[in-house]
Amino acid sequence: MSAASCLGTPPPEAHHGPVLAALVLFENEYGSLTGPATKLEPLHRSHRKFHAPRHGHLGFLPCKRSKKHRGKPRSWPQDDPSQPVHLTAFMGYKAGMTHILREVHRTGLKQAKRESVEAVTIIETPPVMVVGVVGYINTVRGLRSFKTIFAEHLSDDCKRRFYKSWYKSKKKAFTKYAKKWTDESGKKQLEKDFNNMKKYCTSIRVLIHSQIRLLPLKAKKAHIMEVQLNGGTISEKVDWVKEKLEQPVPVSSVFYQDEMIDVIGVTKGVTSRWGVKKLPRKTHKGLRKVACIGAWHPSRVGYTIARAGQKGYHHRTELNKKIYRIGKGVHVQDGKVIKNNASTNYDTTQKTITPMGGFPHYGDVKNDFLMLKGCVIGCKKRVLTLRKSMLVHTSRKSKETIDLKFIDTTSKFGYGHFQTAQEKRAFMGPLKKDVQKKLPAEPLPEEA
Repeated sequence: MSAASCLGTPPPEAHHGPVLAALVLFENEYGSLTGPATKLEPLHRSHRKFHAPRHGHLGFLPCKRSKKHRGKPRSWPQDDPSQPVHLTAFMGYKAGMTHILREVHRTGLKQAKRESVEAVTIIETPPVMVVGVVGYINTVRGLRSFKTIFAEHLSDDCKRRFYKSWYKSKKKAFTKYAKKWTDESGKKQLEKDFNNMKKYCTSIRVLIHSQIRLLPLKAKKAHIMEVQLNGGTISEKVDWVKEKLEQPVPVSSVFYQDEMIDVIGVTKGVTSRWGVKKLPRKTHKGLRKVACIGAWHPSRVGYTIARAGQKGYHHRTELNKKIYRIGKGVHVQDGKVIKNNASTNYDTTQKTITPMGGFPHYGDVKNDFLMLKGCVIGCKKRVLTLRKSMLVHTSRKSKETIDLKFIDTTSKFGYGHFQTAQEKRAFMGPLKKDVQKKLPAEPLPEEA
């Protein structure tokens, strides 16, 4: 009797009947009856893998809802005084996704000089407004804010962010502060503050807010954030801020084509939360659970045990997202409206980046936009923080030149077949809804 039979488990051959079991034993001992001697492997049934620990990272604990709706950079790229003064981050709003066709120019690949279809994300990035500056000094406990200066004029969208209920308020925010920019004593104090920043501060950050009125959103409160200035000396940074106060800054002055950037934002049961194995079919009280949650002693559940809880709306940072295109919004040039920000050198069709029918759950993209490779965190309409990369990129992948051949603008709702409305009209002909109905003429009233 085999060891498996002693333990109460029949040998594998017993599952296939006595005849097949005898044939397997005979051929294993004396060789095949029809060919060379080969040892046959017994057939095995499928089984469940019991050892399946969690597939989550404890570095992201606690997995709870984010306190903030907008992504907050925890660190900034290293300053290089040899470069010109520039912003290190920007704000954008996720519109949706599409796909593109491009030619791969990386050497050393089998796919080199071949066409590739890839998914991309469209992030609408209207110009941000510079409304303030914050100077920081170094202390033994880290950076400490030295002085904060706001601009003279702030838009209502910016002021709304300082109120919980705008329509109930008196709308008096920054009215006293704005008088500093008009009277003589206030001007002297502001000039003194700017000079002290140049003298004592080691880091300069600017306050910017988004122009949310330019977007197809219902929200009216602008998002405000603090962005570090890099490049140049401290004096040059302060002069840059004084020049840019109350002025819009476009995204093209912050990022450049083919750059690698970071995206910071807030994302969207235990089986999906930790990637653990489902229990067998006949499990009592649910099978998408973790059955063993620890030993008898210590008589408590450890923090490393995969448990149910919040999934989504976590603060996350995605590194190394490549910019495929920095598109210009709809604008007027020489008296003509230019809408060809989705055209390429190979596809000269005059079309916008907005697909037919608009981006689902977002609308039309009319401002400047960034096209990033792949997907990014967050849902539609979510505000995202776009930060310059913290690393110095030297790989061929990061330095590859992107040459777009085609950008898809078919409808993202259902099965789209047409790139533009003109193409659909030429193929389908006049539709019933487009034909103006001719109403019958009303009869003249009969004479009495």
